[in-house]
Amino acid sequence: MDILTPEKRSAHMSRIRSKNTRPEIAVRALAHSLGYRFRLHRRDLPGTPDLVFPSRRKVIFVHGCFWHGHEGCRCGRLPKTRTEFWQKKIEGNRHRDEQAIRTLSDAGWSSLVIWGCQTKDRASLTEILSNFLGPKGRGGPQTEAVGRTS
Repeated sequence: MDILTPEKRSAHMSRIRSKNTRPEIAVRALAHSLGYRFRLHRRDLPGTPDLVFPSRRKVIFVHGCFWHGHEGCRCGRLPKTRTEFWQKKIEGNRHRDEQAIRTLSDAGWSSLVIWGCQTKDRASLTEILSNFLGPKGRGGPQTEAVGRTS
C-alpha cells in the first residue's frame, strides 16, 4: 500500500475537476438532446452554476456526491481517516452551496441540484430536467404574432 505524502496528496487532489466532470457532461448532453439551450459556468452568477438557462432564469448545479455531502448516498460517505478534516471541508462546501442558491433565489433565479449518482438513470434524469425546465423553446414569455387585416 502506497502512503501518500503531502506532496503526492497535493498532486493527486489537483487532478480533481470542478468543471467538465463526467456527470456534468451527461447532464449537458441530455439537456441538449431534449432541445434545451444553455450557457456554461457563468462566473457572474453566485456559485458559478454548471448550466445556465438565461431566458428561463434557471440554473443547474451538478454536484459530486462526495464533495458536496450527498446524504444517504453511498458515494457521499466520509473516509475513515482524517474524518474531522473531511467533515469540516464538506460542511464548508455545503454551506457555500446553500448561500449561492439563496442568493440566486433572492435575485429571481430558480436552482436545481443534480447529484452525480442521479446521472446514472437516464429516464429519471430526463423527467427531472423536463419538470424543472418546462416546455422546450426559448422559455421566456410567449407572445403570439398578430397579423394585420385589411
